[in-house]
Amino acid sequence: MIRSMMKSKIHRARITESNLEYEGSITIDEGLLEKADIQEYEQVQIYNVTNGERFTTYAIRGGRDSGVMCVNGAAAHKAKKGDIVIIVTYGQFSETELASFVPKRVYVDEKNRVMRLN
Repeated sequence: MIRSMMKSKIHRARITESNLEYEGSITIDEGLLEKADIQEYEQVQIYNVTNGERFTTYAIRGGRDSGVMCVNGAAAHKAKKGDIVIIVTYGQFSETELASFVPKRVYVDEKNRVMRLN
């Protein structure tokens, strides 16, 4: 059996900007992408804690240690500067893989700096 499981998340990040004119995606600090094991152009789910919106887009790399979390394109209608979001990726895993699987969880502060990893 193959199961769809949470692979990684960045928990309670703050949107630093939104750019309606960009073609699409969410720009995320490169260091956060690495810690959460999210590849550039990987599909991500965005759960907006502030307004309840949920949407799918893809991640693009932002400046390392910049704290950037910029929602681009049409998604900019769903999140604005200051909103708190949870960014989640999912993967497909076999029962064998799940025996040792642990998702990457990155918890950040109000400036999108890593507070802890689980």
